[in-house]
This record gives sequence, C-alpha cells and structure tokens, in this order.
Amino acid sequence: MDTNQQRNPWKTLKSEKVYDSPWIGLTKHDVLNPNGNPGTYSVVHFKNIALGVLPLDEEYNTWIVGQWRYPINEYSWEIPEGGGKRDVPPIDSAKRELLEETGITAGKWTKVLEMYLSNSASDEFCILYIAQDLTFGDAEPEDEEELVCRKLHFDELYKMVEDGEITDSLTVAIVLKAKILMLEGRI
Repeated sequence: MDTNQQRNPWKTLKSEKVYDSPWIGLTKHDVLNPNGNPGTYSVVHFKNIALGVLPLDEEYNTWIVGQWRYPINEYSWEIPEGGGKRDVPPIDSAKRELLEETGITAGKWTKVLEMYLSNSASDEFCILYIAQDLTFGDAEPEDEEELVCRKLHFDELYKMVEDGEITDSLTVAIVLKAKILMLEGRI
C-alpha cells in the first residue's frame, strides 16, 4: 500500500469541546486541511458502542423491533439494537439488548460485522451479531422505549431491505451480510 494513503494529511491547530452529554460529545477542531488551507472540522464522539443482533431460529425466522425514531421523525423497523458501554464486553451488551427488546436469549453468538457508521462526521463504531439457538421469554424494554416486536421469515426481512422499506443502517448491513453467509452455506 502507498504510504501516502496511510499518513494523516490534516493538521489540528486547536480543539474545543462544545457539547457533552452522557451519550455524545461534540468537538470543534480548527484545522489545516490536506491542501494546507484553514478550516473547521466538527466531530461527534459517541460514548457507547453501537450493537445490533439478528436473531435466527432453525427455520430462518427472525424478530425485528418497531419504534418511533426521534432524530428522523419516522417509525422504523430494525433489528434489536442499542448501545454498550466501552468498559463492558460488547457481547454482554448485545445479549442484554436482545433480551430487553425481544425477550430472546441465544445459545450461539457469531460476530459478523464491525463498522463505523458515519466516519465523515462521527467516531460511532458498531458491532453486529447473529444469534442462534434461541429461547424465548418476556421483553424488558427500557422506560423511554415504546417497542413493537414482530416475527417474520428472514426472506421477508431481506425483501423489506431490498425494497427500501427498511433504511436503518445496522439492519441493512447485517441483513445483506447474513444473505451472503446463507448463500455461501456458512449459516
């Protein structure tokens, strides 16, 4: 690989934290861009890791969660997902999210994707799992969540993604990855 592709062409002159909450921080950086011109680059720092889980039973049924998403002012169908503290193993947080949102626990967990969700403006990092060998109980949603859990076959979920009915990035990514793994006979 060309060493120019691995060096940082940006120069940070000054950084100032302009917002901080328990979930995110916003830092404004005065910079010199790759051409040496002055500019401003603001970065959103996420304090938790984003986690998502695609539960799959033996017949390739899955469960998705519907809820109103305030930032986009729309109702969204998506895989069980949420945040995990950085000092907690991500798999433990993924197990908690699956149980909270669906009441499902799983005997088999497979990490299938790690990705940054919007690396031009934030450092939000995500880990996605497929959960299998499922057992069922009662959901335990958080106080601020109003969730609807829906069972459907994976093929129907794939069609919803393919048709643009589902636009949640974690759901789109894991559904497409799972489809590839299924076609390859790996799940």
